[in-house]
Amino acid sequence: MEAVPSKSNRNSVFMTGLRAQARVLGALVMREMITRYGRENIGFLWLILEPMILTCGVMLLWTLMKHEAHGLTVIAFVLSGYMPLTLWRHISSHMVSCLRHNIPLMYHRQIRLADALIARALLEIGGTTFALLVVYSGAYLAGFIDPFEDIGLNLAGWLFMAWFSFAAGLILAALSEIFEVVEKLVPPFQYLMLPISGMFFMVSWLPHGVQKLALYVPTVHCFEMFRAGTFGNAIKAHYDVSYIFTCCLITTAVGLYLVEHVRKHIKFE
Repeated sequence: MEAVPSKSNRNSVFMTGLRAQARVLGALVMREMITRYGRENIGFLWLILEPMILTCGVMLLWTLMKHEAHGLTVIAFVLSGYMPLTLWRHISSHMVSCLRHNIPLMYHRQIRLADALIARALLEIGGTTFALLVVYSGAYLAGFIDPFEDIGLNLAGWLFMAWFSFAAGLILAALSEIFEVVEKLVPPFQYLMLPISGMFFMVSWLPHGVQKLALYVPTVHCFEMFRAGTFGNAIKAHYDVSYIFTCCLITTAVGLYLVEHVRKHIKFE
């Protein structure tokens, strides 16, 4: 009769597996950094500098154009929109073609297709988050924006955007291996998403009937949540945590299912 493992032994096995998984992801992130940015020049810093430069450029342009922000600080409105948008675009687009580029690593027993996608997403999340902190700190110290009103809501909106971007990236990565045309359609898809993503508007600015339609778009809830943390009571934010959580959960499940069933479509380079 087999002995039943004790609870302490099960916990020990779980922690050992968790540490092994963390080492795998850490190694994959480092490999991704070196492969994409190399060891010369500014390397990984470009991952941080690119969104910083673009965000500062949009801030300057909107300020010079005296863009209407419904009484809100233009710089803060751009920061609260463009940085989450950068997170969405970078994660969802860079996960496409990730699978075929990392298929040789699948000879290692500890590495799965999903690990390569998670590592690439973690790299994008880390770089864009650091860029957000630098741009926000610089704008705050220069007196261009007020401190965030609710850091918890900022963090929630940022993490939900990261999660949904990763989940959508899983689906796009898998579909791009099954249908080659998908890879070509991702950039147009992202641009077509811009008007309805929530970056350029608050839901409260829209007519009542349009508000209901806008709230069907998952990214709108992320932007609204992030801006609620940025502006506090100065705005009326519309978001539903249960809705965005459900969207992220379902999208992730679909994405992981597709990734696990796409290996036969991947060709070695």
